[in-house]
Amino acid sequence: MIFDTHAHYDDEAFNEDREQLLAQLAEQGIGTVTNVGSSLASTKTTLELAEKYPFMYAAVGVHPSETEELDEIWMVWLREIAARPKVVAVGEIGLDYHWEEPERELQQHWFRRQLDLAREEKLPVVIHSRDAAQDTLDIMKEEHAEEIGGVLHCFSYGVEMAREYLNMGFYLGIGGVLTFNNSRKLKEVVAYAPMDRLVLETDCPYLAPVPYRGKRNCSLYLPHVVRAVSGIKGIPEEEVIAVTEENARRLYRLA
Repeated sequence: MIFDTHAHYDDEAFNEDREQLLAQLAEQGIGTVTNVGSSLASTKTTLELAEKYPFMYAAVGVHPSETEELDEIWMVWLREIAARPKVVAVGEIGLDYHWEEPERELQQHWFRRQLDLAREEKLPVVIHSRDAAQDTLDIMKEEHAEEIGGVLHCFSYGVEMAREYLNMGFYLGIGGVLTFNNSRKLKEVVAYAPMDRLVLETDCPYLAPVPYRGKRNCSLYLPHVVRAVSGIKGIPEEEVIAVTEENARRLYRLA
């Protein structure tokens, strides 16, 4: 069964048909989903979903673009909920320099603090890094993130950066972008990375694969990503599904 390691089913894009859509997943070959918090509010709704659906787990954390809402009181709350049984990771956390705000120093501070949280709670991390390749890597090395473990969500850098993270023992999250015509760099990364370090993800409702590019994404579209990985690696689609599911369970310590 396919394991979607990064989804946002609490997003308002699913408000009209969330229950109906989630009810279809198992019969369409989607066995497990990790829903990922990106703000304090979405972390709360992520927890609610994970506690409602047996096949769903939660990652709790605050996305770099939302770090202005964080303070030490909220960190106490995050630590408390990180101990809940359905919580399997701290995330998504990291750096996003695509926009001018929040200030980079603020993002970096809360990135480090949330790495601390993951270490304290013995949970892997889900890393978001956009237009911030070197700073993300530098902080993760300074904080010895190799001792924590986790996944580089929606990996968007080249082979050299992939090598750094693979050497640290991290997984690479691969989603719909792999099917885009302009994804040469990601295709090179998938060709380079060992199969036992790749996991599948949607980042839904974002980044739907071809032929759904531009539309709302969901886990039902992951077979298109499976097909792309299969073609690059030269292995059967069934093997891609089986290996990436095993990888995901190892990543989130569900094995």
